[in-house]
Amino acid sequence: MNLQPLLHPASIVVIGGSNQKTKPGGKLLSNLIAGGYPGALYVVHPRETEVQGIPCHRDIQDLPRVDLAVLAIPAALCPDVVEYLTAHKGTRAFIVLSAGFRESGPEGAILEERMRESVQHTGGCLIGPNCIGVLTPVHHSVFTSPIPLLDPSGCDLISSSGATAVYLLESAITKGLRFAHIFSVGNAAQTGVEDILAWMDLHFDPRTSPRIKLLYIEHIKDPDALLHHASSLIRKGCRIAAIKAGSSDAGKRAASSHTGAMSSGDSAVEALFRKAGIVRCYGREELATVGAIFTLKELKGSRFAIITHAGGPAVMLTDALSEGSLTIPAIPVQGQEILRKLLLPGASTGNPIDILATGTAEHLGIAIDFCEQQFPEADGIMVIFGTPGLTKVFDAYEVLHQKMLTGTKPIFPILPSVVTASEEVQAFVRQGHVNFSDEVILGTAVLKVRNTPPPQKETLSLDGIDLPGIRALLQACPNGHMPQHAVRTLLRAAGIPLAPQAESAEEESLLREASLIGYPLAVKISGSAHKTDIGGVVLHVRSRAQLRQEFRRLMALPEVPSVIIQPMLQGPELFIGASYEDRFGHVVICGLGGIFVEILQDTASGLAPLSFGEALSMIRSLKGYPIIRGARGQSGIREEQFAGIIVRLSTLLRFATEIKELDLNPLMQLGNDLKVVDARIRIEHKKQL
Repeated sequence: MNLQPLLHPASIVVIGGSNQKTKPGGKLLSNLIAGGYPGALYVVHPRETEVQGIPCHRDIQDLPRVDLAVLAIPAALCPDVVEYLTAHKGTRAFIVLSAGFRESGPEGAILEERMRESVQHTGGCLIGPNCIGVLTPVHHSVFTSPIPLLDPSGCDLISSSGATAVYLLESAITKGLRFAHIFSVGNAAQTGVEDILAWMDLHFDPRTSPRIKLLYIEHIKDPDALLHHASSLIRKGCRIAAIKAGSSDAGKRAASSHTGAMSSGDSAVEALFRKAGIVRCYGREELATVGAIFTLKELKGSRFAIITHAGGPAVMLTDALSEGSLTIPAIPVQGQEILRKLLLPGASTGNPIDILATGTAEHLGIAIDFCEQQFPEADGIMVIFGTPGLTKVFDAYEVLHQKMLTGTKPIFPILPSVVTASEEVQAFVRQGHVNFSDEVILGTAVLKVRNTPPPQKETLSLDGIDLPGIRALLQACPNGHMPQHAVRTLLRAAGIPLAPQAESAEEESLLREASLIGYPLAVKISGSAHKTDIGGVVLHVRSRAQLRQEFRRLMALPEVPSVIIQPMLQGPELFIGASYEDRFGHVVICGLGGIFVEILQDTASGLAPLSFGEALSMIRSLKGYPIIRGARGQSGIREEQFAGIIVRLSTLLRFATEIKELDLNPLMQLGNDLKVVDARIRIEHKKQL
């Protein structure tokens, strides 16, 4: 696939160009002309001699050689046109606006495949079908509005949906976000989001290539390519945010494990984005906001100063930032005294700094200078400044403009009066700035950016892992849930620590084992994923007589093959799980464990194999992380050991695609070591052809 003739065509033909600008072919041609396309421009229409001032060809056979063809004709005609142009006119790039292909049924899919084969054979590129087109600094080959002012230093937008791209532009332009390229891939018959990202990666120029990429994805056809090229671009200095639509499940899947019940295609997407370093967004407004954040100076820490002249928005912003890992540190008393002498009487000199509704541009500058020069505890500055309409605020926004140019800390401008002060806001944006009109949306977006880890280098350590033993054991097991003895053998081969246990269907045998392990005991049935639900778990069994009684009761439950005993452990319970998702591989999930793991849904996911840094990042992203650290006087869990077990498990999974579902639940502390108390694994071998 070669995007060069698409991005820099020396000639373009619009097949189906029209004088009617209400039709896609007519509107696109109008946009091409208005955009000042510098190359040779041709039009094909069977009944016209001139279209929008351009001499018209009535048949494609009359065309000279042409680099890029844009098709706005019925779907049934497109394959023959593409085949002819590739064979006889040297055309290597196509944009097919027309609908009526794969999205309409099997007959349309055949038409689409014919086009794909014709273009693929030449090594060219096909955008679409069923798309709005492509917008580049060279040519405006789209049939929609708005057409943003393109800026080589702006961001690249790649969208599976044309309508979404248009609506995103509506949101982004009002924020002052600028664009370099816009790609609408539609059905992505040949060129999808991953393909364009791959081209950008392979042809990245640190001097000229845009550094911000915004993605709207409806289908990830090649997760490995997306992961590789996104993480590669980010390591080169780019920043990427994306929406993945269509990931939610209509309902919970029927599964025989906690992991199976919680995981989904969306878990795989979350894990992939996290591993690649992509900031995940869930809506157009959020994606545009994150893109605007990317244009500012990089935030080096997590502490903010808030400057405002309106108390309510500052309170809401403080709440939004405090929901996550961001803080609003107090200004020391000495600093407050300095500010109090410089601001109006009654101004608040804590943090937020409220310069009052009557505060002037001068007061705004004083507050910003203080946060920049005398408040080292602040890593970034958020400025809320609107107007009730009594006066113009050009002078205040000019101060803000100058401070953003000269300061070393990122300044986030929140200018909410987009109607009352529209003239001033637009003038500010024209100076090259972005505007966040809603402080809460900004706060949540900053959290997203801040909490997205950088891409990790893939590391795979086999130290202490018996790979031949793992493979032999898996190959010997039939499909279904592995027996407990096989599960424990497999985990030992991966170096995963296990709590002592004994299992038996014989009463006297279990009593003998109990005397060796020691009381009190935890007693449970084997073979069920939800033991507690059926009364299959008994804790604090303190005597031989109690164990005998509980053994008989448990063995009387339906379909119980045996009973397991383990030492009674205390403390927080942790959970690690994994499920295999087609095309993505194993998704590893961790969180607080026990019986409420599915109810609380406080989990983090990662894509195997995981590095130690990725595992630590997953653990620290949990809402229950303070429990792991040790909250309210309770002893914590050794998070480094927890991370190490996650890494070892992910390495095991890298060589065990047969494992489809896995639960380690719970993991608990035994002395100074974390141990797996219960484990369940379901395997499924590939069918032999």
